[in-house]
Amino acid sequence: MQPKPDRSLFDRFLHSQASGSIVLMLAAISAIIWANTPWSQLYHDLSHLDIGIIFAGKTYHMGLAHWVKDGLMTIFFFVVGLEIKREVLLGELSSVRTAALPVMAAVGGCALPALIYFFFNRTGQAAGGWGVPMATDIAFALGILALLGNRVPTGLKVFLTALAIVDDLIAVLVIAIFYTEQINVNALLTAGAFLGLFFLAVRSQARRPILYLFPAIGVWASIMVSGIHATVAGVLIAMLVPVKSSIEPEQFFQNVWQHMKYLHETGPLTRESLASNPKQWKAMEQIYLTVEDMIPSGIYLEKHLHSIQAFIILPLFALFSAGVTFNAATMSAFPGSVSLGIICGLVLGKPIGILLFSWLTIMMGAADMPRGVKWPHLFGAGILGGIGFTMSIFISELAFADNTMIDEAKIGIFLASFLAGICGYIVLERTLFKTSIKS
Repeated sequence: MQPKPDRSLFDRFLHSQASGSIVLMLAAISAIIWANTPWSQLYHDLSHLDIGIIFAGKTYHMGLAHWVKDGLMTIFFFVVGLEIKREVLLGELSSVRTAALPVMAAVGGCALPALIYFFFNRTGQAAGGWGVPMATDIAFALGILALLGNRVPTGLKVFLTALAIVDDLIAVLVIAIFYTEQINVNALLTAGAFLGLFFLAVRSQARRPILYLFPAIGVWASIMVSGIHATVAGVLIAMLVPVKSSIEPEQFFQNVWQHMKYLHETGPLTRESLASNPKQWKAMEQIYLTVEDMIPSGIYLEKHLHSIQAFIILPLFALFSAGVTFNAATMSAFPGSVSLGIICGLVLGKPIGILLFSWLTIMMGAADMPRGVKWPHLFGAGILGGIGFTMSIFISELAFADNTMIDEAKIGIFLASFLAGICGYIVLERTLFKTSIKS
């Protein structure tokens, strides 16, 4: 019996996102139920549980929910940054022609929802929420695709993944530029200094984790003090992590062969001799370090952090963010201009913007339709783009100061994401079925 071949990085990525979407949904449902039970006070007390440290005589503390949103979510944005860099350097965004379609589709899928939201909320505090319906939740979108099995063309999966990654990049830029009230220049300069230290560690190929961890924490803390949302630090750090091997394949084979030859010359290799013969140990260590140099740090971190962010970080974020209490005050404001702008932006603006800009890009000859993909499939993928759950909730908490407005926005996000998921599944299930019959 031959061993099963290892799945590709894309397959592992797709699988973790699809599985993680189920855990994410269960966490969100649990939060909503918990926040509307007799134990709701425990939910709110846990969210505001004060956790901190004392350093140099000063106390630094935040509530548990803030540690999740400003701390753990930085790791989520770090993975997003790694995905963006990989796609730009090695993946679907690495050439102008292959990148044109998902990039333009993402631009259309962000611009039109923002305009629709602005139509409903032109003035007042609600006007700042235009960024909420711009986002796409890649975990849920790919999770819906996974339900359709092998009927989904690979080109459609790649298109939706690349579109969601560009969408994430746009969301990060929106957060950094438009949802920053006041900038502390000194803190930004300090963040730049820590980024410089991180860059030096990368360039020197330092092997001690502390040489990366210390400046990374410094960047995060400085960005948080600067007024820019702390999670942006994750993307900045990711941009410095290499996604290509630090040595050429020829050098890799030459070094491994050289150390293997030396190891063979040191005498018979056993488990006992490896522990007692320093020459064998040194040769084995050099082989290990050479293999380590051949494995790109960015790809390695992205692969191993995906499970952590999919099954721990995002569910915790959903648990502490989705707990809307459905009381008289909340429901009296629903449906309001905020929720209507979000629902129409996600359910209508997303698919229309994605399809329109895709059509314009292909008609102008700037890109080709992905292999095996037809226009109804793109329309279905565009509807799935209206699942804005994670990033939309994240932006809503930055956009609004009033808790009632935040709750209204979240209800709108829940409803819009549910409608987009159901409608997207129905469209793709029917169009893919018809396509498979014809073929």
